Amino acid sequence: MARGGRSEKSGGGCGRCCLGFLLKLLAFLQAFAALSAVLYAASILSRWARHHELHIHHLLPDLWFACAVMAAGLLYCAILLAGYVAAEVSSGCCLCFYTGLAMVMMLLEAAVAGRILLNEHWIQDLPHDRTGELENLVSFVNANLDLCKWAALATVATQALSLFLAMVLRAMVSPTSGDYDSDEDFVVIRRPLLIARGAPSYLPTTADPRGGHPNLWSSSMRQKVRIAYPPTLACTDFRWDYAT
Repeated sequence: MARGGRSEKSGGGCGRCCLGFLLKLLAFLQAFAALSAVLYAASILSRWARHHELHIHHLLPDLWFACAVMAAGLLYCAILLAGYVAAEVSSGCCLCFYTGLAMVMMLLEAAVAGRILLNEHWIQDLPHDRTGELENLVSFVNANLDLCKWAALATVATQALSLFLAMVLRAMVSPTSGDYDSDEDFVVIRRPLLIARGAPSYLPTTADPRGGHPNLWSSSMRQKVRIAYPPTLACTDFRWDYAT
């Protein structure tokens, strides 16, 4: 039973290693999109700073688009970092934290995508962007609609697969391997009780002298003779019986 527990434990450890490697690989691939968003927002701010004075009070609401893209990119990087650390240490708490953040991120993306698809005049509901990068981005997406669709589908599929792997890895990290350790310790604790047994407290009086315990039988017979015939009378009685 202990060998079976060790084999199952090693098999589970190998599976956790594989799932952790896949989760880290997906996080590494998604990091390109997160860093691209951060660099895009940084380029917008740098171009604005070349022609205008950049102050903190000018960021909102004048440069809200660049700030929103920067915040989204940094949040995405933080979530990916949490997923990478959780896959590295295989901690249930870290995996739960990453799963919650990933679900919130996907829900926000689904809400934004639904708002854009259901409302044709969504751009008019947003505040005016003085940099003009929002209009440029919308025109670029309309000009390369097929490419943007495939890129969005690939990103969403990668996020969903990462969330699924994190949930499976969280289920595998649950403390099931402690049962095998406790079973093995239980066997080790009982092993001295099964092996080291004391001698019986009674003497087998009906044992056969030809059996496997001749010493016990002879000692019991000698004890009976000593009780029945004291040493002072044993010799005379035996001699008288022999003479008669």
